[in-house]
Amino acid sequence: MSASANSEIDLRYPIGKFRWAEANLTDHAAAIATIAALPENLGTAVEGLSASQLDTPYREGGWTVRQLVHHVADSHMNAVIRVRLALTEEWPTIRPYDEKLWAQLADASTAPVEISLNLLTALHGRWVLLLRSLTEDQWQRGYTHPESGGRQTVAEATALYAWHSRHHVAHIAELRKRSVW
Repeated sequence: MSASANSEIDLRYPIGKFRWAEANLTDHAAAIATIAALPENLGTAVEGLSASQLDTPYREGGWTVRQLVHHVADSHMNAVIRVRLALTEEWPTIRPYDEKLWAQLADASTAPVEISLNLLTALHGRWVLLLRSLTEDQWQRGYTHPESGGRQTVAEATALYAWHSRHHVAHIAELRKRSVW
């Protein structure tokens, strides 16, 4: 990416929007590796930040770094539950949640980020073990998302959450770069 293109980065989508048409749904190992690396990458992204830096929005009108960290934990907990439901039920309809309202709750807006970093380490440890055990038939199982009305396979969900892992780490990295932290 050229310097001029880099200076025009979309702060909301620093790595670009997730595009289903471009998602590699067969390279499970790469998606699993990205999910496995998230706890360390997120921890590195926030390492050394002060309380005021953690409470800085990553973009105008966006969540604070603290809320981002807690959002990733909330989102990935839901993702693991959805995958487990997909593997044990016949195309269940999952329950959506309002991530914006969850980010406003006291724990997401005030709790130390270490709580969610520790949670993510354990959660991703379990998730990666599960994903590495899947057969090709299990990768094609899935769930229905009532808000989109669409079906999502475990392979699709894994690709999406690999992107999601990179997406939020990039929010923090870009903020640090812009703020020279």
